[in-house]
Amino acid sequence: MAAEGSTKAVVTALAANLGIAVSKFVAAAVTGSASMLAEGVHSVADSTNQALLLIGGKRARRAPSALHPFGYARERYIYAFLVAIILFTLGGLYALYESYLKITHPHELTSPLVAVVVLLVAMALEGYALRTAVGQANRTRGSRSWIAFVRRSRAPELPVILLEDAGALIGLVLALLGVGLSVLTGNGIYDGIATGCIGLLLVSAAIILATEIKSLLIGEAALPEQVTAMHTALLSTPGVDRVIHLRTMHLGPDELLVAAKIAIDADDDGATIAATIDDAEARLRRALPTAKVVYLEPDIDRQPASAHAEPGLTT
Repeated sequence: MAAEGSTKAVVTALAANLGIAVSKFVAAAVTGSASMLAEGVHSVADSTNQALLLIGGKRARRAPSALHPFGYARERYIYAFLVAIILFTLGGLYALYESYLKITHPHELTSPLVAVVVLLVAMALEGYALRTAVGQANRTRGSRSWIAFVRRSRAPELPVILLEDAGALIGLVLALLGVGLSVLTGNGIYDGIATGCIGLLLVSAAIILATEIKSLLIGEAALPEQVTAMHTALLSTPGVDRVIHLRTMHLGPDELLVAAKIAIDADDDGATIAATIDDAEARLRRALPTAKVVYLEPDIDRQPASAHAEPGLTT
């Protein structure tokens, strides 16, 4: 369900940005507005990014192979990282370059009404795309703030779309201000300043995305509440005296690797130990269905009760 919601948000944003990109380039050609041109390139970058997210989602569904026994789910992270690079270069750096040219060689805009109409239409389309992404994110966000959702989400698509669409709306407002001030004052430098602000906005969004996705690529653990749920499930298993340690890592947004060492009674025989492990694994999977790969190691508890640490933090 979460994956379907992410795909819907990506497809909606892609359709909106393709139409917006064409209209912005036409307006830029008619008016000579640098901010309109920067916004057009921004929409092309966004469209490319959304296509990459769709490709990454499709490739991630490939079955595991001998070379990649844990599957290809992390391809979603790879393509999302490419999105951050494109947003930084094609979007942000290009806008800063156009800003420099326009500020150093300002000129009046022609047919500014065309630019205003296109910007207002683009704002409506981007607003619809953002509304769709927000609606899909609310299904999984829970009580978390939007900042916490972007930082803690293990699925990259919705945070990427949310940042892109929010950044696009702010960029459109900046472009509208730049065009308006240039028309009112007759000085095209305001269009260049707005373009620079758009560039800084895109560079900032790209850096945030790259930082968060880099962490996912390295391998992030399950959320604290998920670790607690797994710890509780293991301890509820008859024959498990303690969870000596619990380690988790996301193989992909919806696939979790779980490795745990559990303390058992020293007098248990082989059949009892095997039954305990099977029961513990079943309980853990029921508590957290995304735990696709589970390794449980039985061991004798050699630590006194007073030395037991918190869930997931012992060694």
